[in-house]
Amino acid sequence: MKKSKKQGAASLWQYYAMLVPGIILTFIFSYIPLYGIIIAFEKYNVGMGFSSPWVGLENFRYLFSQPTFTRTIWNTLFIAVWKLALGVIVPVTVAVLLNEMISDRLKRIYQTLIYIPNFLSWVIMAGVLMDILGSDGAINGILNALGLESVNFLGNAKVFPWTMIFSDVWKGFGYGTVVYLAALTGIDVSLYESAKLDGATRWQQIKSITIPLLMPTIILMTVLSLGNVLNAGFDQIYNLYSPAVWETGDVIDTYVYRLGIQQAQYSVGAAVGLFKSVVSAILVVTSYVLADKLAGYRIL
Repeated sequence: MKKSKKQGAASLWQYYAMLVPGIILTFIFSYIPLYGIIIAFEKYNVGMGFSSPWVGLENFRYLFSQPTFTRTIWNTLFIAVWKLALGVIVPVTVAVLLNEMISDRLKRIYQTLIYIPNFLSWVIMAGVLMDILGSDGAINGILNALGLESVNFLGNAKVFPWTMIFSDVWKGFGYGTVVYLAALTGIDVSLYESAKLDGATRWQQIKSITIPLLMPTIILMTVLSLGNVLNAGFDQIYNLYSPAVWETGDVIDTYVYRLGIQQAQYSVGAAVGLFKSVVSAILVVTSYVLADKLAGYRIL
């Protein structure tokens, strides 16, 4: 048995060799930069480098004393949690609807159309959204035609977070739909045939067969998304927000950018980034535990 295991490992050496470049790149770009965390505990000076004066937790005390930081955390959680929730509900709903379509040709056409926005960067999407949601854009044109007042989607602090949430879901739900459609193809057709013989309606089949069998995939996609809760989409918000909506649209990533890059407060910016990373790591571990406890599903 030991000999066969060694022979099996030897026959797979090409696959292990393929991992080497990825391991090297991960080490260079993900592990070596971890040394820079020390900046969060120093009063960093560019001229002195990592030999800057040590201040311990002073940067964190300063950070948590700022009312803008508390507001930023709330904005981040509000936007990210809604994105996460709708990012699961909408793709699952659309995937089920597409799966119920009789015409395979129409199904492929609709699937392609909803998947296209996923390939566009937020730089391009920002320009598209500015044209569509602007004061002279298509949406306000429709509202005016219906006798309604125009809405300042990108300049109104109350409306801006919802604009970010729905535009992100619109851009990304096509990818999620593909994932859930792939999961739906693995469901045994005989289950639906048996349900039909028992007189089950289409809705009853979806409720009793489709959704329960999709649940492992839903849990997996949700768990994988929890670690990104504090991201909230820097590319999207940075390209669309303005000082007028900082009160409700400023998230941790944009806050770090302004502090660390624009205002050159490198130590405070590093402290914010470290705080975010620690919380994200805790969320990932917690999500794995909850997935196992509540749904009996293990990723590993």
